[in-house]
Amino acid sequence: MNKVTFDSDGTTLTGNLYLPEGKERAPGVVVAGTWTSVKELMADRYAERLADRGYAALSFDFTGFGESGGEPRDVENPARKVRDIHHAVSFLQNHPAVDGEQLGALGICAAAMYMSDNAAHDPRVKSLALVAPWLHDAAICEAAYGGADAVAEKIKLGREARSRYDETGEIDYVPVVSTTDPRAAMPYDIDFYLNPARGGIPAWPNRFAVMAWPDWLTYDAIALAPQITQPTLLVHSEEAAIPEGALRFHVGLAGPKDILWTQGTQFDFYDAEPQVTLSVDTVAAHFGRTLR
Repeated sequence: MNKVTFDSDGTTLTGNLYLPEGKERAPGVVVAGTWTSVKELMADRYAERLADRGYAALSFDFTGFGESGGEPRDVENPARKVRDIHHAVSFLQNHPAVDGEQLGALGICAAAMYMSDNAAHDPRVKSLALVAPWLHDAAICEAAYGGADAVAEKIKLGREARSRYDETGEIDYVPVVSTTDPRAAMPYDIDFYLNPARGGIPAWPNRFAVMAWPDWLTYDAIALAPQITQPTLLVHSEEAAIPEGALRFHVGLAGPKDILWTQGTQFDFYDAEPQVTLSVDTVAAHFGRTLR
């Protein structure tokens, strides 16, 4: 693994580049994970496994997250994340160990939306893979977050928090995951995020900026599907998050497409077996067919 840095519109981003052994110029894949995540949560795991299978794989921290620069910190901003992915593709395209004509993108959970958004506008990305994809629009957000009134309240709180930040520079944070704080973005007992042996690591601060709600809840990933012509693979489970979003997105895709339905909860795809190995093998085979 090589620690790397690259520029994203004036912000220095930090990543981990995993290179396969014995290849001078390998196909490149940009990898990213769940909302609020740092690369150590799951993107590193997938990138390292892809390198074992012959790919130059880059995981990185988005602007304002983890080891990367940028302010404000830990704010889920879809447009900014899509911009960062675009610059990550540029970094891979120009790296001497990477074949810049063979570039793919892998999004896990929420990064499925951001990788799809970039792919819809970036012809350098020749192939797309989405694992346990969180893909939402307004209807899915209402179903996931307690109805239209609950969504409207979160958007209202987010706009108020944004106004406070603009006026004072102070950021209103709540936990991403909590079993005791009802304000948490995910007020549930989720072992992956709370267990120090899994995702509850020091590099991930478990904080959600309230001002992020409006951008998150009004983001429409389902509408991106007809704009995506690259070969696209989805790996998902009916037991995982919002399978309806994956189904509707898959139906709307404009290019060659495949979807593998398997078993497992959403969080199994982050670090558990057999879900991770099955996903990596399926993704690697997809890139093998579509990048060469």
